[in-house]
Amino acid sequence: MDGHRVTPDLLHRLLAPAVARAPGATVLECQERTLTYGALDEMSNRLANVLRRHGVATGDRVGIDLDKSVEAVIAIFGILKAGAAYVPIDPRAPAGRVAYIIDNCRMRGLITTQARLAALRPALASTPSCVVLADAGAQADCIPWAEVLGASAGPPPDLQLVESDLAYILYTSGSTGEPKGVMISHRAALSFVNWATDYFQLRPGDRLSNHAPLHFDLSVFDIFAAIAAGATVAIVPAAASVFPRNLADWIERSRITVWYSVPSALTQLALHGGLDRHRHEGLRLVLFAGEVFPVRHLRRLMTQIPRAAYFNLYGPTETNVCTVYPVASPPSEQSAPLPIGRACAGTEVFALNEQGQPIAAGETGELLVCGPTLMEGYWGRPEQSQATLVAHPLQPGCPQRVYRTGDIVRLDETGNYHFIGRRDAQVKSRGYRIELGDIEAVLHRHPSVVEAVVVAQPHDEFGCTLRAVVTARENSGLARGDLAAYCAGQLPLYMIPADFEFRAVLPKTSSGKVDRKALQAGA
Repeated sequence: MDGHRVTPDLLHRLLAPAVARAPGATVLECQERTLTYGALDEMSNRLANVLRRHGVATGDRVGIDLDKSVEAVIAIFGILKAGAAYVPIDPRAPAGRVAYIIDNCRMRGLITTQARLAALRPALASTPSCVVLADAGAQADCIPWAEVLGASAGPPPDLQLVESDLAYILYTSGSTGEPKGVMISHRAALSFVNWATDYFQLRPGDRLSNHAPLHFDLSVFDIFAAIAAGATVAIVPAAASVFPRNLADWIERSRITVWYSVPSALTQLALHGGLDRHRHEGLRLVLFAGEVFPVRHLRRLMTQIPRAAYFNLYGPTETNVCTVYPVASPPSEQSAPLPIGRACAGTEVFALNEQGQPIAAGETGELLVCGPTLMEGYWGRPEQSQATLVAHPLQPGCPQRVYRTGDIVRLDETGNYHFIGRRDAQVKSRGYRIELGDIEAVLHRHPSVVEAVVVAQPHDEFGCTLRAVVTARENSGLARGDLAAYCAGQLPLYMIPADFEFRAVLPKTSSGKVDRKALQAGA
């Protein structure tokens, strides 16, 4: 990276240096379509001017209800340039959930398609006053994309935005069953993006994949770190995501140099992608986050793509990425899950035991995070915000808030943290406290297990019983008795699941993670 790179103070201002340096360079590839830096700048200016002309004001929320596309990326920058916060919506979400999000954050604007709007209207309490149709659709009360194309490409209004203003709101699953909006400021997003760009030495020649949906926080790295480096981001086609061999071919054909996704996608690549058909000479970085990567599958992947450097990134949506662990070499088959590593992006991380004291090496406790990447809070939920963003417990009088992650970690002798499980995923059975992640780690070490999740089922007598849901290698012949015997050799009796269920595939959320709530509900 250029040591003299100017650090913008607002997220969308990352675009200007890249435009000045190489306006004709490609910033985005989406199937057969491409977009240059200059065109992204001009089109987002047009959209920003249209939004302002139709009543979108500084601090308003504007939703993006689109599939990943050229228009969706233009929408992100157009909304930011208009002084508003963008709210990406899961395009697979049911109308009722989308309507809740629109009503909950009182969206002033929405960028969508005619078909999506028609499906959504019956569920809405009120339609946002400024609706832009990003397809060829036209409705009397909506702004057609043609108006955006014909708008002024001059700079949008010079707004007095500050780093603490909201850049985007990401809605995640809430414990009440209603999604909660995580509010991320320009400062928080930029702190992560600038760290990532420098730490991974991203450069104009890089080609970053975008596997994550826009409503998932991994996409923030894909888009904004690529633009900060003047690189190209290539959107993974939906068809390639479904079939691992197609995805492997797409990575090779698209000359991807930096890959970032949840481990589940990489596991499928390692097992079913036929990676030995390609040389993978250009792929220099493989980053993963969002869930535990089974060591056996990571080892296989690292053997198949040996030239790349591998990194395990950790961080809830509320903190952006806050720890990182470089995987120096393929782990042994029987090793424990990877550490989540040490603090990054200017953050402070520490763990406290149940007595509120810092843990020592070998001990476990809840992980807390302090630093510039933290969220501003949950939209419209002040009590929940105050419960998770607390005063610094070790530095009285410190003005910075600390986020309680709810994640239980162990500190090792080298100063790296290891993820153990969720505070709310710790269960009691027959009086014993059990971390479900411990059982899952053992199951993942079985040579015939591809994926495994353990859920607790309420039980009047024992508090709960444990059920393991497993996908096995094809034609492995794995049986329930085999897994019970395997667990018995490595776990105490009270931690052995009472039932083992085999499935061809595990249900996944829209972000690609295993859907634990669906399994808990028996789906």
